Amino acid sequence: MLRSSVLRASSSTSSVLPSSATRQALRTQKYSPINCIAAGQSQQSRQAHAISNPTLAQIEKRWEAMPPQEQADLWMQLRDRMKTDWHELTMNEKKAAYWIAFGPHGPRALPPPGEGWRVFRTTALGVGIALVIGFIGVAVKNNPKTMTKEYQEATNEYLKNQNTEPISGVSSEGYTGKGMVQSGPKKD
Repeated sequence: MLRSSVLRASSSTSSVLPSSATRQALRTQKYSPINCIAAGQSQQSRQAHAISNPTLAQIEKRWEAMPPQEQADLWMQLRDRMKTDWHELTMNEKKAAYWIAFGPHGPRALPPPGEGWRVFRTTALGVGIALVIGFIGVAVKNNPKTMTKEYQEATNEYLKNQNTEPISGVSSEGYTGKGMVQSGPKKD
């Protein structure tokens, strides 16, 4: 692909760049606005020819199946054609250039049919499994041993012995709060 691009660029630059004789003639000419316009028009003429209609026919349907090299070649031909005056482009070339640039292919391709339902089913399955696990946890009702009142009172004693938070916590003088106790007594 790089080789073909370089060859195409080298052949197109030879028609755009004037020869040394033309450059010499331009240097010796007096530059008037008319001469500049004439010189500009001669340099702007390009030799890009229209792309054949069979090549562009139903490009929307054929684009995904085309080999990448052929896609690149067609895009390069269209790009070269778009460098000329856009009024010279055929309607098929304009449509093909627009579709290749902005059409629903590659990352802009439409999702495959049924993908919405597949996402919905997978999400519903995940939520359903989470609900089942949650209901099992509620139904079993095995509270951890750290959630009993006796364990939390023992935690308060431990914190007092360690002198934890001596200014405003459980170990402070005149503390009247519950400390770590947040549960009722153990039920048998």
